[in-house]
Amino acid sequence: MIRIGHGIDVHRLSKNKKLILGGVLVPFSKGCVAHSDGDVVLHSLMDALLGAASIGDIGTIFPNTNPIYKNINSRILLKIVFEKIKKIEFFVGNIDITILLERPKLRNYISKMCMNISEDLSCDIKKINIKATTTEELGFIGREEGIFCETNVLIFDKKYFKKK
Repeated sequence: MIRIGHGIDVHRLSKNKKLILGGVLVPFSKGCVAHSDGDVVLHSLMDALLGAASIGDIGTIFPNTNPIYKNINSRILLKIVFEKIKKIEFFVGNIDITILLERPKLRNYISKMCMNISEDLSCDIKKINIKATTTEELGFIGREEGIFCETNVLIFDKKYFKKK
C-alpha cells in the first residue's frame, strides 16, 4: 500500500529567537516563536508522516500544554514519530518540502537539513527534496513576520511488498 501525507506549519518570527530549520541553526536576527524549538520544517514533516500513516498529528502526540516539550529539539520528536511509523511497518518513499521565508536565503543550509532528515528517518538522502522561496514581499511572510512550511510525503507499507 502506498500512502500520501501532507503537513504544514506556520510560526511567527520575533527578534532574539533562534531560527532552526530542518535541525539546522540558521544565523538570522529573528527566529520562531514556539513552545518547542519552532522548527517548521520538521513540524510539517512530522504532520505529513503522521497523516500518511493515519496515526494523528503532532499537536495531539506532543501537546504544547505539556512542559516536557518546552524548547525541545524537534529532531527528538521526529525520531519518536519515525518509531511510530516503523512500528506499523511503513517506510519512506520520498519527501518534498517547501519553505516560504522572505529572508534569510537558505541555499547554504538545505543540504545539511536534508542530511539531518536522512539520518533521523534512516532513509537515502536522495529521497529528500527541500526548496525555499519567498512571497515577493507579500503578506506576513513578505513583511518578515512569519514563516510557513509545507511538506508532502509518500510512504510504503512493508507488508504490501512482502506479499509480492
